[in-house]
Amino acid sequence: MNFFDYFQGNWPDVLDATLAHILLVLEGLALAVLIGVPVAILTYRTRAPRAAVLGAAGLLLTIPSYALFGLLITPLGLGTGPSVVALTLYALLPVIRNTVVGLRELDPAVVESANAMGMTRLKVLATIEFPLAWPVVLTGLRVATQMLLGIAAIAAAVNGPGLGKLILDGLASAGTPFAVYLTLEGALAIVVLALLFDLLFALLNRLTTPKGATR
Repeated sequence: MNFFDYFQGNWPDVLDATLAHILLVLEGLALAVLIGVPVAILTYRTRAPRAAVLGAAGLLLTIPSYALFGLLITPLGLGTGPSVVALTLYALLPVIRNTVVGLRELDPAVVESANAMGMTRLKVLATIEFPLAWPVVLTGLRVATQMLLGIAAIAAAVNGPGLGKLILDGLASAGTPFAVYLTLEGALAIVVLALLFDLLFALLNRLTTPKGATR
């Protein structure tokens, strides 16, 4: 039996694992955005808080995946909980950094003109600064998503959902006839997801970027 014959009989399991993988990545990314974007907005103007936040997020990214997933077992147990939290922590740096960079690269004259018109700080941020920074922010989300698609496979080590289970099952059954096929199914599915998400972000960038905000 070749790989394609094996996949034909196993594709429902691959589909279920793929959908679980997508959901896991989106949950981690969403939480990172809910935390990271407000933090970036609050700190991008002041040097010391900005450096502290970026340093802390960068430090989290240096923690080896297996170590972080393992450390989260004690407070969160096994399964989805530690998986989502770990992915959220890993996604914080690209989300925060790109939001900070996008906001800081704006032409000060644009903001000063809006202030001169009597616009409030919140209105300037919502209607001028953030829309103009959006392409850079979206690039951060794109990078974070690509990164999480790979890291999410490690979630299988803590009984988390996703394609990592196929890869882990394949590695655990090394030497058996279909071990390579199992691992290959999980790995190829992640590659396909990475390509599809990349195309989706490219389309989203084209549809949502205001005219004149492209960098």
